[in-house]
Order: sequence, then C-alpha cells, then structure tokens
Amino acid sequence: MMAQPLQVTNSSTMASSASRGTVAATLLLLLVLSAPVEAQDAADLAKQTQNPVADLMTVPFEHNSNFGVGPRDRVQDILNMQPVIPFRLTDEWNLMSRTIVPLIDQPELAPGGGATFGLGDMQQSFFLSPAKPGAVIWGAGAVLQFSTATDDVLGQGTWGAGPTVAALTMQGPWVIGALINNVWSFAGDGDRQAVNQMLLQPFVNDNVPGGWYVNAVPKITADWEAHGSDRWTVPIGGGVGTILRIGTLPLDVQVGAYDNVVRPDHGPEWQLRAPVQFLFPR
Repeated sequence: MMAQPLQVTNSSTMASSASRGTVAATLLLLLVLSAPVEAQDAADLAKQTQNPVADLMTVPFEHNSNFGVGPRDRVQDILNMQPVIPFRLTDEWNLMSRTIVPLIDQPELAPGGGATFGLGDMQQSFFLSPAKPGAVIWGAGAVLQFSTATDDVLGQGTWGAGPTVAALTMQGPWVIGALINNVWSFAGDGDRQAVNQMLLQPFVNDNVPGGWYVNAVPKITADWEAHGSDRWTVPIGGGVGTILRIGTLPLDVQVGAYDNVVRPDHGPEWQLRAPVQFLFPR
C-alpha cells in the first residue's frame, strides 16, 4: 500500500510523535538512573518476567506504536498498563490476576473523522496455576472483556468472556511457551458487531549472560467474525531486553519490532513495542 502524502501535520500526528518521544525519553532516563543487577539475580528475574503465571507481582507499561494504520497510513499509539498480582490460595495452588488497561491515541482514519484519545476496552484474566510446577509450567482460567471505551472508535461496545491458557517450559537459558485466549461477546450495544476473537501469543526467550535476553513474542490474532484477508494478523519479529535496578527496585526494560506479514486490509503494517516492567519480588 502506498502512503498518501501528508500536506498538513494534524493533531494526531503531533500527539503520536510526542507520545513516542516521551517513551524514548523515559527509556533513556531509566538507563541513566539505573544500576546493574548481580548476574544470577538478573537471570532469575528475567526468567520470572517471561513466565506469565510466575509467582511475581509486576506492573508493566507496554507502549505500542502501530504504523500504516487505515487507508491514510497513519500511526496509532497504545499504552497498555498491565498489573499482574499473584495470590497464594493454598500450598498447592496460586491464582494469578492479569489486567490490561489500554490508553489509545487513535489517528484520523477518514477525512472529517478527527483524531481520538481515551480509554479502550479493559480486559481481566485469571489463571489457576500449581504453586509447585513441574517440567511444564501451566495456568488456566478465564478472560473477561469490559466495555469501558470512552469513544466508539476505541472499543467494540460489547462485554465478553472466554477461556485462557498459558503453558511453558524452561530449559537452560531458554524460556519457551505460549498464551492463548478467545473472547465471545455476551452483552452490550446491539448495533455493534458481535465479538469472537482469539489471541495466540507464543514466546521464545534466550537469556544470555549479564541479565540480557533476546526474544520473539508475536501477538497473533484472529477475528472469527471477519472474512478472507481481514481475519488474521500475524506478526514476525523480535526484541532485546535486560534487567536493571533503580535504587532497590528491579525493572525489566525491552524494545522490539514486528512486521505484520498477514494483516487486515487497513490493519497496521508494523509495530514498535517498548515495554517497561516494575518488579516486586517476594
């Protein structure tokens, strides 16, 4: 798709540029203020952050810039706040709570439509997981989607629910696994399209010495209500990350890029991802 030339810089373009500039400045400030973590501690923490059902409280902020969105090839920015809180139910079982709160800077997709900024639809997942996992670490439960969007273009206008499962294994420096869920709508605006969508998130992490790692964590999605080329989004790419410490607080800093080799007609062409996780080990 050939991008249309932009004659005027609109408010969405300036907001998106400011948002990405803020993320870059924040990452640089974290690197300047941070101190290295002892190598073995960093490696252990890195593996825990790569386990979606680890007994570790984290507060991730994941910034995503989606490029080439819509017929006018604009940039969409999404900041996902994703607190993860573990609960010890018994000596045998943990319950993991994972929340996603998206703030979306939506560009103008059609002339006269205007740009929009606000809250998207929130998701809440719960995983029941063994407190003493074996060679295969797993968790299973439910995902809920809430119609919390502050504007129609930022959400789907429906309430949804479905199952979710995560499984992984740790072999030497490798952490390999996948997370999958599917959400069906059950209530909401009757004029909006029904929701039946899947998220499949495989992950491969190679932890190298010094607390660094390289990874591939594509977010593959399927909209089962769509047809033909509009159904799938399949990204390919990867990133790099490390464990740092600010004072006594450890944090996980990453950056990655993903090319959507399969995408809907007006879906984003590629994504720049920059997550920062604040870690609160027991």
